[in-house]
Amino acid sequence: MHGEYKMSGGKLVVADLEVDAGRLCRVQISGDFFLEPDSALDVINAALEGQPAGADATQLAHAVERRLEAGMVLYGISPAAVATAVRRALGDAA
Repeated sequence: MHGEYKMSGGKLVVADLEVDAGRLCRVQISGDFFLEPDSALDVINAALEGQPAGADATQLAHAVERRLEAGMVLYGISPAAVATAVRRALGDAA
């Protein structure tokens, strides 16, 4: 599944993922944004891995926020933008 979202005033976020037994799997977030450090991308992917496919954007954004470590910075995107891209990949146009 594939979803994209361009955050207002920000950058493009792309979500590629699969669903197995009602849970997100093989989640890969990409786009034209920057993260500091680069390992933050692995943290974001891991935060989404295993989340229920029925989780709403707020729940997904909170899952990402909880996993981000002190000093990790997202330039041009937010956890909410990531969650929106994931929901779009799952077929939710909102």
